[in-house]
Amino acid sequence: MDQQCNAALPEGFVLNEYTIDRQLSLGGFSIVYLAHDRLFRDVVIKEFLPNSVALRAPGEIRPVVRAEHAGIFRHGMKSFFEEGLALSRLSHPNVVRVTNFFRANDTVYLVMEYMRGCTLQTFIRKHRDYISENFIRNVFTRLLNGLRAVHTQKLLHLDIKPSNIYLRADKNPVLIDFGSVRQALISADSMLKPMYTPGFASPEHYGNRKFLGPWSDIYSMGASMYTCLSGSPPQSSDERQENDRLVPAARRWEGEFSEHLLKTIDQCLALNYLDRIQSAFALQKALTSDEGAPPSRGGNGSLWLHLLNKLTGGKKSP
Repeated sequence: MDQQCNAALPEGFVLNEYTIDRQLSLGGFSIVYLAHDRLFRDVVIKEFLPNSVALRAPGEIRPVVRAEHAGIFRHGMKSFFEEGLALSRLSHPNVVRVTNFFRANDTVYLVMEYMRGCTLQTFIRKHRDYISENFIRNVFTRLLNGLRAVHTQKLLHLDIKPSNIYLRADKNPVLIDFGSVRQALISADSMLKPMYTPGFASPEHYGNRKFLGPWSDIYSMGASMYTCLSGSPPQSSDERQENDRLVPAARRWEGEFSEHLLKTIDQCLALNYLDRIQSAFALQKALTSDEGAPPSRGGNGSLWLHLLNKLTGGKKSP
Protein backbone atom coordinates (compact mmCIF):
# COMPACT_ATOMS: atom_id res chain seq x y z
CA MET A 1 0.00 0.00 0.00
CA ASP A 2 1.41 3.38 -0.99
CA GLN A 3 2.52 5.73 1.75
CA GLN A 4 1.04 9.21 1.95
CA CYS A 5 2.43 12.40 3.42
CA ASN A 6 0.28 13.78 6.22
CA ALA A 7 0.22 17.42 7.24
CA ALA A 8 0.98 18.23 10.86
CA LEU A 9 -1.26 20.32 13.07
CA PRO A 10 -0.28 24.01 12.79
CA GLU A 11 1.82 25.81 15.37
CA GLY A 12 -0.39 27.52 17.93
CA PHE A 13 -3.22 25.01 17.48
CA VAL A 14 -5.11 24.42 20.74
CA LEU A 15 -5.63 20.72 21.39
CA ASN A 16 -7.75 20.24 24.50
CA GLU A 17 -5.70 21.82 27.29
CA TYR A 18 -2.49 21.94 25.23
CA THR A 19 -1.06 24.31 22.63
CA ILE A 20 1.10 22.96 19.79
CA ASP A 21 4.50 24.65 19.59
CA ARG A 22 6.06 22.74 16.71
CA GLN A 23 6.38 19.36 15.04
CA LEU A 24 9.21 17.19 16.36
CA SER A 25 8.98 14.20 14.05
CA LEU A 26 6.85 12.55 11.40
CA GLY A 27 6.72 8.76 11.14
CA GLY A 28 4.74 6.17 9.27
CA PHE A 29 2.27 5.74 12.12
CA SER A 30 2.27 9.00 14.06
CA ILE A 31 3.24 12.66 14.27
CA VAL A 32 5.03 13.91 17.38
CA TYR A 33 4.78 17.50 18.63
CA LEU A 34 6.34 19.71 21.24
CA ALA A 35 3.53 21.47 23.11
CA HIS A 36 2.79 23.17 26.42
CA ASP A 37 -0.07 22.98 28.87
CA ARG A 38 -2.02 25.80 30.50
CA LEU A 39 0.74 26.27 33.06
CA PHE A 40 3.29 26.55 30.20
CA ARG A 41 4.93 23.25 31.10
CA ASP A 42 6.51 21.52 28.10
CA VAL A 43 5.04 18.20 27.00
CA VAL A 44 5.40 15.86 24.03
CA ILE A 45 2.21 14.85 22.21
CA LYS A 46 2.05 11.82 19.93
CA GLU A 47 -0.80 11.78 17.42
CA PHE A 48 -2.04 8.51 15.93
CA LEU A 49 -2.02 9.02 12.15
CA PRO A 50 -0.90 5.99 10.10
CA ASN A 51 -0.15 7.34 6.66
CA SER A 52 -1.07 4.07 4.94
CA VAL A 53 -4.75 4.36 5.85
CA ALA A 54 -5.39 8.00 6.80
CA LEU A 55 -4.68 11.26 4.98
CA ARG A 56 -4.75 14.81 6.31
CA ALA A 57 -4.18 17.58 3.81
CA PRO A 58 -2.55 20.92 4.69
CA GLY A 59 -5.02 23.20 6.44
CA GLU A 60 -7.19 20.30 7.59
CA ILE A 61 -7.57 19.11 11.19
CA ARG A 62 -9.32 15.75 10.86
CA PRO A 63 -7.87 12.93 8.79
CA VAL A 64 -9.76 11.40 5.90
CA VAL A 65 -10.07 7.63 6.14
CA ARG A 66 -11.49 5.77 3.18
CA ALA A 67 -14.32 3.35 3.90
CA GLU A 68 -12.23 0.26 3.13
CA HIS A 69 -9.67 1.35 5.72
CA ALA A 70 -12.09 2.38 8.45
CA GLY A 71 -11.87 -0.94 10.28
CA ILE A 72 -8.08 -1.07 10.46
CA PHE A 73 -7.96 2.60 11.51
CA ARG A 74 -10.39 1.95 14.38
CA HIS A 75 -8.38 -1.11 15.42
CA GLY A 76 -5.23 1.00 15.45
CA MET A 77 -6.87 3.71 17.53
CA LYS A 78 -8.02 1.12 20.03
CA SER A 79 -4.51 -0.35 20.32
CA PHE A 80 -2.98 3.12 20.62
CA PHE A 81 -5.45 4.06 23.36
CA GLU A 82 -4.88 0.79 25.24
CA GLU A 83 -1.12 1.31 25.07
CA GLY A 84 -1.58 4.80 26.51
CA LEU A 85 -3.68 3.39 29.33
CA ALA A 86 -1.10 0.69 30.12
CA LEU A 87 1.82 3.14 30.05
CA SER A 88 -0.04 5.65 32.20
CA ARG A 89 -0.25 2.97 34.89
CA LEU A 90 3.45 2.23 34.54
CA SER A 91 5.40 4.73 36.62
CA HIS A 92 9.04 3.84 36.12
CA PRO A 93 12.11 6.10 35.82
CA ASN A 94 13.39 4.14 32.82
CA VAL A 95 10.18 4.23 30.78
CA VAL A 96 8.75 7.39 29.24
CA ARG A 97 5.88 8.66 31.37
CA VAL A 98 2.46 9.05 29.76
CA THR A 99 0.59 11.79 31.62
CA ASN A 100 -2.60 11.92 29.57
CA PHE A 101 -4.35 10.34 26.60
CA PHE A 102 -7.54 11.36 24.85
CA ARG A 103 -9.58 11.26 21.66
CA ALA A 104 -9.95 14.36 19.49
CA ASN A 105 -10.16 15.26 15.80
CA ASP A 106 -11.29 11.70 14.98
CA THR A 107 -8.05 10.19 16.25
CA VAL A 108 -6.14 9.56 19.50
CA TYR A 109 -3.35 11.44 21.30
CA LEU A 110 -0.79 10.47 23.96
CA VAL A 111 0.73 13.17 26.16
CA MET A 112 4.19 12.40 27.55
CA GLU A 113 6.75 14.10 29.73
CA TYR A 114 9.31 16.29 28.01
CA MET A 115 12.86 15.38 28.97
CA ARG A 116 16.18 17.19 28.86
CA GLY A 117 19.07 15.25 27.37
CA CYS A 118 19.80 13.45 24.11
CA THR A 119 19.17 10.12 22.43
CA LEU A 120 21.72 7.34 22.61
CA GLN A 121 21.98 7.64 18.83
CA THR A 122 23.15 11.24 19.17
CA PHE A 123 25.61 10.24 21.89
CA ILE A 124 27.06 7.42 19.76
CA ARG A 125 27.43 9.70 16.75
CA LYS A 126 29.27 12.41 18.69
CA HIS A 127 31.35 10.26 21.04
CA ARG A 128 31.85 6.88 19.44
CA ASP A 129 35.53 6.68 20.39
CA TYR A 130 34.76 7.33 24.06
CA ILE A 131 32.15 4.66 24.66
CA SER A 132 33.56 2.32 27.27
CA GLU A 133 32.44 -1.03 28.57
CA ASN A 134 31.36 0.60 31.82
CA PHE A 135 29.12 2.93 29.83
CA ILE A 136 27.42 0.05 28.06
CA ARG A 137 26.97 -2.03 31.21
CA ASN A 138 25.71 0.97 33.21
CA VAL A 139 23.23 2.33 30.65
CA PHE A 140 21.77 -0.99 29.53
CA THR A 141 21.53 -2.46 33.03
CA ARG A 142 19.39 0.48 34.11
CA LEU A 143 17.44 0.46 30.86
CA LEU A 144 16.61 -3.19 31.48
CA ASN A 145 14.93 -2.15 34.73
CA GLY A 146 12.41 -0.33 32.56
CA LEU A 147 12.08 -3.17 30.06
CA ARG A 148 11.42 -5.61 32.90
CA ALA A 149 8.59 -3.35 34.08
CA VAL A 150 7.19 -3.21 30.54
CA HIS A 151 7.28 -6.99 30.14
CA THR A 152 5.69 -7.45 33.58
CA GLN A 153 2.68 -5.53 32.22
CA LYS A 154 2.43 -8.06 29.35
CA LEU A 155 3.66 -5.40 26.93
CA LEU A 156 6.45 -5.55 24.37
CA HIS A 157 8.37 -2.53 23.14
CA LEU A 158 9.18 -3.92 19.66
CA ASP A 159 11.09 -0.85 18.49
CA ILE A 160 14.18 -0.65 20.71
CA LYS A 161 17.05 1.17 19.00
CA PRO A 162 19.47 3.95 19.95
CA SER A 163 17.12 6.66 18.69
CA ASN A 164 14.42 5.29 21.04
CA ILE A 165 16.75 5.25 24.07
CA TYR A 166 16.87 8.65 25.69
CA LEU A 167 19.65 9.73 28.02
CA ARG A 168 18.29 12.25 30.49
CA ALA A 169 20.45 15.13 31.66
CA ASP A 170 20.66 13.29 35.01
CA LYS A 171 22.27 10.32 33.16
CA ASN A 172 19.26 8.01 33.50
CA PRO A 173 18.32 6.11 30.29
CA VAL A 174 14.66 5.99 29.27
CA LEU A 175 12.77 3.82 26.77
CA ILE A 176 10.61 5.90 24.43
CA ASP A 177 8.41 5.45 21.34
CA PHE A 178 6.92 1.96 21.56
CA GLY A 179 6.25 0.01 18.36
CA SER A 180 3.54 -2.35 19.61
CA VAL A 181 0.70 -0.38 17.94
CA ARG A 182 2.52 -0.75 14.64
CA GLN A 183 2.57 -4.51 15.16
CA ALA A 184 -1.14 -4.51 16.01
CA LEU A 185 -1.92 -2.70 12.76
CA ILE A 186 0.20 -5.04 10.65
CA SER A 187 -1.35 -8.08 12.32
CA ALA A 188 -4.84 -6.81 11.56
CA ASP A 189 -4.23 -5.98 7.90
CA SER A 190 -1.88 -7.99 5.71
CA MET A 191 -1.88 -5.12 3.17
CA LEU A 192 0.16 -2.95 5.53
CA LYS A 193 3.86 -3.32 4.89
CA PRO A 194 6.04 -3.86 7.98
CA MET A 195 8.17 -0.82 8.77
CA TYR A 196 11.26 -1.61 10.79
CA THR A 197 14.59 0.04 11.37
CA PRO A 198 17.13 -2.20 9.59
CA GLY A 199 19.51 -3.87 12.00
CA PHE A 200 17.40 -3.64 15.16
CA ALA A 201 14.31 -5.74 14.40
CA SER A 202 14.47 -9.44 15.29
CA PRO A 203 13.78 -12.19 12.74
CA GLU A 204 10.35 -12.63 14.36
CA HIS A 205 9.43 -9.09 13.31
CA TYR A 206 9.73 -10.14 9.68
CA GLY A 207 8.31 -13.63 9.98
CA ASN A 208 5.47 -15.21 11.91
CA ARG A 209 4.53 -12.64 14.54
CA LYS A 210 3.15 -15.31 16.86
CA PHE A 211 6.78 -15.92 17.84
CA LEU A 212 7.24 -12.35 19.08
CA GLY A 213 8.06 -12.21 22.78
CA PRO A 214 10.43 -10.70 25.35
CA TRP A 215 13.30 -12.35 23.45
CA SER A 216 12.45 -10.10 20.48
CA ASP A 217 13.18 -7.01 22.57
CA ILE A 218 16.37 -8.74 23.76
CA TYR A 219 17.54 -8.97 20.13
CA SER A 220 17.01 -5.23 19.76
CA MET A 221 18.91 -4.59 22.99
CA GLY A 222 21.82 -6.63 21.65
CA ALA A 223 21.73 -4.75 18.35
CA SER A 224 21.79 -1.44 20.24
CA MET A 225 24.81 -2.53 22.29
CA TYR A 226 26.54 -3.71 19.10
CA THR A 227 25.90 -0.26 17.63
CA CYS A 228 27.57 1.36 20.64
CA LEU A 229 30.74 -0.49 19.66
CA SER A 230 30.54 -0.20 15.87
CA GLY A 231 28.93 3.20 15.43
CA SER A 232 26.45 1.74 12.94
CA PRO A 233 23.67 -0.89 13.05
CA PRO A 234 24.44 -4.57 12.54
CA GLN A 235 23.31 -6.36 9.41
CA SER A 236 19.52 -6.60 9.17
CA SER A 237 18.19 -9.86 10.59
CA ASP A 238 16.16 -10.68 7.47
CA GLU A 239 19.33 -10.39 5.40
CA ARG A 240 21.24 -12.42 7.96
CA GLN A 241 18.78 -15.27 7.51
CA GLU A 242 19.65 -15.34 3.81
CA ASN A 243 23.40 -14.67 4.10
CA ASP A 244 24.76 -13.98 7.57
CA ARG A 245 27.73 -11.65 7.16
CA LEU A 246 27.60 -10.16 10.67
CA VAL A 247 31.00 -10.38 12.34
CA PRO A 248 30.40 -11.60 15.93
CA ALA A 249 31.27 -9.06 18.58
CA ALA A 250 33.55 -11.59 20.29
CA ARG A 251 35.70 -11.72 17.16
CA ARG A 252 35.43 -8.11 15.97
CA TRP A 253 36.44 -6.51 19.27
CA GLU A 254 38.53 -9.30 20.78
CA GLY A 255 40.91 -7.83 23.34
CA GLU A 256 39.24 -4.41 23.36
CA PHE A 257 36.34 -5.35 25.64
CA SER A 258 35.79 -8.21 28.03
CA GLU A 259 35.02 -11.56 26.45
CA HIS A 260 31.99 -11.87 28.70
CA LEU A 261 30.36 -8.66 27.43
CA LEU A 262 31.05 -9.48 23.78
CA LYS A 263 29.64 -13.02 24.11
CA THR A 264 26.58 -11.60 25.86
CA ILE A 265 25.96 -9.26 22.92
CA ASP A 266 26.38 -12.14 20.46
CA GLN A 267 23.92 -14.29 22.39
CA CYS A 268 21.35 -11.48 22.23
CA LEU A 269 21.81 -11.41 18.46
CA ALA A 270 21.18 -15.12 17.88
CA LEU A 271 18.88 -15.56 14.88
CA ASN A 272 16.98 -18.40 16.54
CA TYR A 273 15.04 -16.87 19.41
CA LEU A 274 15.47 -20.07 21.43
CA ASP A 275 19.23 -19.52 21.40
CA ARG A 276 18.94 -16.00 22.79
CA ILE A 277 18.93 -14.74 26.33
CA GLN A 278 15.23 -15.10 27.06
CA SER A 279 14.37 -12.31 29.48
CA ALA A 280 15.29 -8.80 30.52
CA PHE A 281 16.20 -10.10 33.97
CA ALA A 282 18.59 -12.72 32.54
CA LEU A 283 20.29 -10.10 30.36
CA GLN A 284 20.53 -7.72 33.29
CA LYS A 285 22.14 -10.47 35.36
CA ALA A 286 24.68 -11.08 32.59
CA LEU A 287 25.56 -7.38 32.32
CA THR A 288 26.08 -7.03 36.06
CA SER A 289 28.34 -10.07 36.21
CA ASP A 290 31.88 -9.34 37.39
CA GLU A 291 33.32 -11.69 34.78
CA GLY A 292 35.85 -10.31 32.33
CA ALA A 293 38.72 -7.85 32.43
CA PRO A 294 38.33 -4.09 32.71
CA PRO A 295 37.69 -2.42 29.34
CA SER A 296 40.70 -1.06 27.49
CA ARG A 297 38.95 1.24 25.03
CA GLY A 298 37.33 4.51 26.05
CA GLY A 299 39.62 5.28 28.99
CA ASN A 300 38.14 5.86 32.42
CA GLY A 301 34.80 4.12 32.74
CA SER A 302 33.30 7.20 34.36
CA LEU A 303 34.26 9.41 31.43
CA TRP A 304 30.81 8.95 29.90
CA LEU A 305 29.30 10.92 32.77
CA HIS A 306 31.45 13.93 31.90
CA LEU A 307 30.70 13.56 28.20
CA LEU A 308 26.96 13.28 28.74
CA ASN A 309 27.02 16.39 30.90
CA LYS A 310 28.95 18.23 28.20
CA LEU A 311 26.63 17.00 25.45
CA THR A 312 23.38 17.93 27.16
CA GLY A 313 24.69 21.09 28.81
CA GLY A 314 21.31 21.78 30.40
CA LYS A 315 19.82 22.42 26.98
CA LYS A 316 16.52 20.93 25.92
CA SER A 317 16.54 18.22 23.33
CA PRO A 318 13.37 16.73 21.85
